[in-house]
Amino acid sequence: DHTGYLPRLVKIGFKKTIQGTHPTLDIAEIILRDSAKIQEEEAAKANREGYSKHKPAKPLYSLKDAERAITHFRTVPEGEWLNLFEGIRARFQYNGHIIGATFIELDIYGKRLVFSGDIGRKQDILMKPPKKPEQADVLFIESTYGDRLHAEEDLETKLREIVLHTVEKGGTLIIPSFAVERTQTLMYLFWQLRKKNAIPDIPMIMDSPMGADVLNVFHKHRKWHKLSIEDCTKMCNTFRMVKAFKETLEVMKNRGPKIVIAGSGMVSGGRVLTYLQQYLDRSETTILLAGFQAEGTRGRALLEGATELKIYGKYYTVKAEVFELHALSAHADQAELLDWLSEIRNTPEKVYLVHGEPHSADVFRVKIKDTYGWDCIIPELYSIEEIPIATNKKE
Repeated sequence: DHTGYLPRLVKIGFKKTIQGTHPTLDIAEIILRDSAKIQEEEAAKANREGYSKHKPAKPLYSLKDAERAITHFRTVPEGEWLNLFEGIRARFQYNGHIIGATFIELDIYGKRLVFSGDIGRKQDILMKPPKKPEQADVLFIESTYGDRLHAEEDLETKLREIVLHTVEKGGTLIIPSFAVERTQTLMYLFWQLRKKNAIPDIPMIMDSPMGADVLNVFHKHRKWHKLSIEDCTKMCNTFRMVKAFKETLEVMKNRGPKIVIAGSGMVSGGRVLTYLQQYLDRSETTILLAGFQAEGTRGRALLEGATELKIYGKYYTVKAEVFELHALSAHADQAELLDWLSEIRNTPEKVYLVHGEPHSADVFRVKIKDTYGWDCIIPELYSIEEIPIATNKKE
């Protein structure tokens, strides 16, 4: 997760190793190549059609830059201490957010720094429950949903209702989806509905080349998730897996009811934009937002009732119905975040709340204080915090 800037980092001079778990680095290879390709294509399109304010428009990094970054990758085991330097060691611990995701414990001369990363759910459809830290002198913890509890939705029932509603209209159900974990979760849920004959036998399309590549990672790294190899295979066979863009155009020629899962999850790019150009202004279309929609994204605009959407420099009228799934988040909610802290035996010297919008972080700050008595810091962007470490300590 959050690997997208690595090629830029290498491009501007980073020369050391980039360490991660095996699934994480497998996923990162897929993501970085895809990201670079999209950036190159969008820059070329912007220059051809003249809709960018940059003259010329340039990608943040190229495919060549991405390949260079990948050569720096080094796989590390999960759950084992790694000696980095004298008196400094690190451990990557399973945290259940997406396949390969971990929190990182860093011991520096006896002081333990814990970086939560994105923390997963206690009860997830595909991922196992997160491990918990037992000690933290300095803690950095995400606060994405620090201000709320996830709704208790019956996902299968809600998905069934949305599918039946869309079929009744004779329309297409379009689900913008993150290629990693969210797409696989949605595929699993629709596969279960199809097995139970709870939804009609309409075409189900997974139009995300990156999502298909991620499925291969699921097959490869069985111990990181709940699915068996047999289940993975059966689930995939239920869907038409679209690879080439010409297949996307073929899918759109079919005007009958269908389910389309396509990237990207916040409608910021990817194949879903092509579908929206075609289907957005049709009242029989249903758009299902199945993940967090950040401020400033097309997904957030749809969520907030936008009547038009700008795609590749052109505005499209929104006549489609828009629904949202609340219970599919791969991020822990407030209660789960607090529970993740429950096994820390000591009182941390400092707790930093990161990866959250201001309101969410502030509410979570108060909740941690009330629950554990710990004072928390919400760092300002670009601020520099000093953490005293006695370098004369040895393990």
